[in-house]
Amino acid sequence: MEERHDAERINKYLTFSIGKELYGMNIGTIKEIIEYTSVTAVPRTPLHIGGVLNLRGNVVPIIDLSARFYGYASAVTKYSCIVVVELDVAGERVPMGVLIDALREVVDVQGEDIETTPGFGAKIRNDFIAGIGKVRDEFVIMLNLERVLDIEELAAFDARPAAGA
Repeated sequence: MEERHDAERINKYLTFSIGKELYGMNIGTIKEIIEYTSVTAVPRTPLHIGGVLNLRGNVVPIIDLSARFYGYASAVTKYSCIVVVELDVAGERVPMGVLIDALREVVDVQGEDIETTPGFGAKIRNDFIAGIGKVRDEFVIMLNLERVLDIEELAAFDARPAAGA
């Protein structure tokens, strides 16, 4: 049984929206949140690779979560921002940016308030979901960022020709 259901544990999650859906990510992976700025497009990459960003001399890939989940690019607005996360890839901390539509808030979610992922009804892949959290009167889809931002899977998509190519 996974630890995420431990009622003794309290997790802090950043909540945000993509389209009309509310998502959450554990703040332990977040390095910083930046205003959406000019992202450099990379030719012949899939739609969910939004481009790259120069962040203090580091090239950071930007993943458009709307494109990754739903197959269409985010409409960038004044509320759009990039959440820079660091994931452990082969023992090395790798920064990646995720484009989201709008920030909500940071919330405490107790383990008992996170339910297992239902086997049906989700609009995104089941393996992308760590659980469903209840925050006040709303359900929040808690993301499994290691799966959403899996380097090998994203690289495998890169090897495919772009649509219409």
